[in-house]
Amino acid sequence: MWNKLQRLFYGRYGNDRLNQFLFICAMLGVVLSFFGVPFCYLVSVGLMVYAYFRMFSRNIGKRAAENQWYLRKEMKVRGLFQRKKREFGQHREYRIYKCPNCRQKLRVPRGKGHIAIRCRKCGHEFVRNS
Repeated sequence: MWNKLQRLFYGRYGNDRLNQFLFICAMLGVVLSFFGVPFCYLVSVGLMVYAYFRMFSRNIGKRAAENQWYLRKEMKVRGLFQRKKREFGQHREYRIYKCPNCRQKLRVPRGKGHIAIRCRKCGHEFVRNS
């Protein structure tokens, strides 16, 4: 049995992060369809068909390019959440201001009173209360 399965997948693309994401979205669509949203069921079936198509595809280069595109988009979203988490972790010790000239984010220690802040990017100086 194992040899038959190996022969079936020989030369096929297989599973990757984009397929995992498609299957998760499909499962969420199936769950939503139980709550009375019939359109979600059709979308989830379409996602599953596309995921299986990608899994059994022999065009490995194109599937890898699709996965790389997805990974770039995923890293942008993950990076956004990581930055927000880091900023939130520092909000007790630092205040974050944006330069009025170039919109660069600047981190200033809290509790220093009325201070002049100089932007490292453009050199503009402005006064804020820390």
